[in-house]
Formats: sequence, C-alpha cells, structure tokens
Amino acid sequence: MHNLDEIKLIAIEELKKIKTIEELYEIKSKYLGKEGIITKRLKTLRDLSIEERRILGSKLNEIKELLENEFEMKKEEIEEGGEIKYDITLVGYKREFGNIHPITRVYREIVDIFKSMGFSIEEGPEVESDWYNFTALNIPKYHPARDMQDTFYLENGKLLRTHTSPIQIRTMEKKKPPIRIVAPGRVFRRDEIDSTHSPVFHQLEGLYVDKSVSISDLKGTLESFIYNLFSKDIKIKFRPSYFPFTEPSLEVLIYKNNRWLEILGAGIVHPKVLENCNIDSKVYKGFAFGLGIERIAMIKYNINDIRLFYENDIRFLKQIKGG
Repeated sequence: MHNLDEIKLIAIEELKKIKTIEELYEIKSKYLGKEGIITKRLKTLRDLSIEERRILGSKLNEIKELLENEFEMKKEEIEEGGEIKYDITLVGYKREFGNIHPITRVYREIVDIFKSMGFSIEEGPEVESDWYNFTALNIPKYHPARDMQDTFYLENGKLLRTHTSPIQIRTMEKKKPPIRIVAPGRVFRRDEIDSTHSPVFHQLEGLYVDKSVSISDLKGTLESFIYNLFSKDIKIKFRPSYFPFTEPSLEVLIYKNNRWLEILGAGIVHPKVLENCNIDSKVYKGFAFGLGIERIAMIKYNINDIRLFYENDIRFLKQIKGG
C-alpha cells in the first residue's frame, strides 16, 4: 500500500513538470497504458486471495481514477495555453478517511496471531457437496446435528457450506501430516435474523494433525491465542461439550463484563474423520477448533446486535477505529 501511494505521488509530480501534449501522453502511457505501472499491478490481482484482491483492487482503482482526472485537467491546461485558475476564496473541505470494517479488522488480527504460531491459511469453495460439509465430518444423513446446521440446498444436490470444516477435509485429502492450518471464510445457515443470528456470517477454523497430539497441545494453543487477542489477564474456562467431528469435545469461555462468554468450540479430531481422509488414526491424532468472527468482534468491541455489521451505517463504522 505504501508503495502504491509513492507511485501516485511520483506520477502527480511528473505531471506538474509537463509542458506539451506529447509529454502528457507519454506519462499517461507509462502509468495507465497497456503495459503501464498501474495496469500491470491490476493484472496481478488474479494471483491473490479474495480478501487481498478486494483490498488491493480498491486501492488500485482509486489511484487509476485519480490519475485519469489529473491527466484530463493537465490536458485542458495545456490546450488552453495557460495555468488552471483556482478561486482561493472558496470554502475548503475536509477530506474524510475510510475505516477498516470491524469484521475485516478482527479477521486480520486473528489470522496474524495464528500465522505467528506457525499456522498456514487454506481456503475452499462456498458451494460444497454433502460429503465435505457433513458426511466426511462424521455427520451422516439423519444425524441430529444436521438440524442445527440447516442450510441452503441447490438443485444439483450441492449446498452452501455451513462451516469452514470442509476446508479441513480437503486439506487432509491432499496433504500428508504434519498439518497445521486455519480456514477462514463466509458460511451460510437458514437462521432467522435477530440480534445474535444471521443467515450469512464468517468463521475461522483451525486444524493440527501430527503424531502424539494431545488435548494439552490444544489448550496451550487456544490459551496463547486468547491472551494475544484480548489480554494476558483475561480468565479462561474450558467445559465439556459435544461435536460429531471431535472426541472429546469442549467449549472455551472467557470472563468479560462480569460474566462468562463462550467464544469457540474445539476438541480432538474424531478417528473416523481422519480415516475418511485416508490418515491412519492409530499413528496420527489432531485437534480442531472453530470460532465465529462476528461473535469475537461483538465481544471485543461490546457490540450487542450482529445486524449492525451489515447495515453500513457510517455512524457505527466510525466508532471502531485504529489499528
């Protein structure tokens, strides 16, 4: 980003020194031509992740539009044979700076923490098959757990994923242990919209598979993550739970605002899940965990209604700044 801002400033400075139309077109070709600096940068977007593509693409388009306006103004100035006149008596205006959306902010913060712990990032499709979304995760047809994750089904038999767990299955199918990944992304469930539920939300799940992995490794990893995300002084509690794809399973709670709040679920990967991915469960073990990014953001910033994230109210977005 800093490099792009530098390119923008250099281009504007070069424009100020131009005296002829020929020079103007040379500079325009240098930055916006088929082989121009900005054009080449735009072509590299296809090699980036969706999130990086969105952020960098927005910045590049902003610079492209700015330079195009500057070129047109300079062209008018040259054609008129004089300098552009500015009315210095006009009232100035304050330029408003944008702000990173709280979901994006928390997503980046969580990913950075796990990357610092040696986890890599994996992504997968939002339209999934029943095998990856349910069956391979030890949730066969008619399993009661499917009722909790009722989703949107397509005419071709596929569905919109209800969690990012399918990424774990896909990764275990194509990679041999040791595996250490986090899988962020958008997920879908047929939930009624209210202050704590949305049919579309974001998750991040983690997976570690290796020899001799224990629940102590899981607890140590999650404690380190929570201390980095919130505070080293925060209280943490683990309690038993149930998930079809882990055994034993547990929930993690933190003590905040004078009460215990659940922030994620976790457990030791069920042997059947490993076997479904052709990993010998007698040799390898693993742990997995999952959290809702909106849930973390609501706790971190004391937000009481998930709908605020999607209403694009500038008054709300302005309240969460910095970083």
